[in-house]
This record gives sequence, C-alpha cells and structure tokens, in this order.
Amino acid sequence: MLHKQLIRRLDLITLQLFVAVHEEGTLTRAASREAIAVSAASKRLMELEEALGIPLFSRTAKGMTVTAAGETLLHHARRMLTEVEMVGIEVGEHLQGLRGYVRMLANLSAIIQFLPEDLHSFVSTHMRVKVDLEERPSGGVVEGIIDGVADLGICSMDSDIKGLCSVPYRHDRLTVVMLNDHPLANRGHVAFAETLQYDHIGLHAASSINSRIHAAAKAHGKPLRVRIHVPGFDAVCRMIQANMGIGVLPYKAYELFGRGLGLTAVQLSDDWSHRTLLLVVRERNALSPVSQLLYDHLQLIE
Repeated sequence: MLHKQLIRRLDLITLQLFVAVHEEGTLTRAASREAIAVSAASKRLMELEEALGIPLFSRTAKGMTVTAAGETLLHHARRMLTEVEMVGIEVGEHLQGLRGYVRMLANLSAIIQFLPEDLHSFVSTHMRVKVDLEERPSGGVVEGIIDGVADLGICSMDSDIKGLCSVPYRHDRLTVVMLNDHPLANRGHVAFAETLQYDHIGLHAASSINSRIHAAAKAHGKPLRVRIHVPGFDAVCRMIQANMGIGVLPYKAYELFGRGLGLTAVQLSDDWSHRTLLLVVRERNALSPVSQLLYDHLQLIE
C-alpha cells in the first residue's frame, strides 16, 4: 500500500518543489520559484510526508531544513530529476534545442573580464538555456555553492574552497593603475613594495584582491595606505582619475574602465600578481545536464 501511495505522490512537480524548499529554505520562496501557490505547495509536501509516514523537514521560525529522511529523499530526487532532464535532452535535441536553467555565482573579476564573452558563446549555441548570474566575493561564492544556492561558481584560487570540486577557469594578472603623470607611470613593471609609499584606492574588504594586497603589504612589514574603499573596478578608476590615489586591478579591468579615462597601468613584478580563477561545484556527477554542459564549456583549455 505504501508503495502505491508513494508512486502517486512522487510526481516531478512535487520532487522539484521538495528540492526547491531545501535550496530556498522556506516554502514561500520555493513556491514562488516553482510558480506554485503556497497553499498548493504546502498540500503537496504534506501529502508526500503522509505517504512516506515520516517528516521530511524540520520547521522553525527561521525556515525549513531537511531531516535525515529528507536527506535520503533529496539524494534520490536530484538523481531522478537529472535523469528525466537527460531524457528530455536526448529526445528534444531533435526539436528546437536544449532547455534549462543554470544558477551561477562568480566574483567580480570573472564577471567583468571573462564571463560576458564565455556566456555569449554558450547561449549562442544553447539559446533556450537561461543563466542566473549573481556577483559575490570569492568566499561568498564558495559558501553559496556549499549551501546549494547555485550550481556553478567562479572564485579566486586564494579561496578556501572547503572540499568543493574545482578546475581552472581563467588566468589573469594584476597591474597598478595610476594617473599618467604619476612617478611610477613610465616604468615597464613595478614591485608592489614600491607602491606602499602612495595612497591606494581599495576594493571592498571581502574581495580577493583586497586580501591579496593587504597580505603583500604585511609581508613587507609596511602598512597599506588605503584612502577609500569602493565597490567595483569602475569606481576604483574614477577615484584614481580624481587623484585620490593608485589602485591594483586586473589588466583587463583597466582596459575596460581605466584606459578610456586616460589612466596608465604598470604591471606588477610580484609572483602573486599572476592569478588563477577556479570553476567550483559541489559534485560534478550531481550536476544537471544543462549545468554539466556549461561546466564543460567554461573549463580552461590550456
């Protein structure tokens, strides 16, 4: 009898809703994401728990978390949904192309320098795939992937990735950006220690670049003279243009924002100025088919 009840309750909509509640943390957000009325979503979960005869969620004032039984169902639900999606891919490729939805988190460096072109080339081939991209500092990217907020993440190699699966995404290099009449402007390259006598424009405290230059200053036994912190590369360049100081940015960010403002970039000679960005996921084998396609597309090919 339980087997028959379970078959009736384990429809795809209920499974998707179950996974959404786990990932969103509340029934209201999950119902909105799945375009289901909250009352209908609540009824589906209640009937599923009744069919199983065991609670799937612990409900508190802060939200909903899966029980031990819920963890077991979550594993199978994700696998079942992935297999159904794979059926759709293999059959639907003969129609209008692949459908899907991929959630991504990425740090500012990746979003500014590389993802616009990389995502354009991907969606040009898979036009019915939708990508939800959110900017977070590298540490926030890692936490978001661990928490199931997104399927794919891009962060700095400096980050503690806490056991996530990772592959290289892209390389970049850091430069010092300044006014073209600055004392360092005519140099072919400069050591970071030489910049410590000047005021710096800093990125927000959680950025990997901010952490890297503070660590470098500490290693030289000198304070980093940060005049102001700003939220993005464009703001750093505007502050430099206003003669507020110098700033450390990826070279491509300088090309996008600083060159047009008449600024100059000088390459850092320090080894740490050459960076690698990582593509991170919880488990590669647990990715949905469309997420797997984007994962494969984004991997760095040396």
